[in-house]
Amino acid sequence: QVQLVESGGGLVQAGGSLRLSCAASGRTFSLFAMGWFRQAPGKEREFVAGIMLSGGNTRYADSVKGRFTISRDNAKNTVYLQMNSLKPEDTAVYYCAATYGYSYYLSNEYNYWGQGTQVTVSS
Repeated sequence: QVQLVESGGGLVQAGGSLRLSCAASGRTFSLFAMGWFRQAPGKEREFVAGIMLSGGNTRYADSVKGRFTISRDNAKNTVYLQMNSLKPEDTAVYYCAATYGYSYYLSNEYNYWGQGTQVTVSS
């Protein structure tokens, strides 16, 4: 089992920045990738960014490219999401997830999920 705990959400004005953290514990040694997803009210959960834990390859949704950066610190079993130039449409609950699978941009590929952290961007 793997446990994921997110932190770093909050309220920020448009154009501001936030950094989310996701600490993983448990049987993390065989994980292939971790990612961030988000779900806004009335909308489906969507992929935001993912990172391979070995090698560090990354993938982003088009809507966040150039504004968000995902990174990892394998020594701390922690993944980060740096969010810059935030927009009101980025408002959502952000979820950290971990997968043993290769298609780490697909939500149904993920095996473990965090509890979510709210990000609210005011205009």
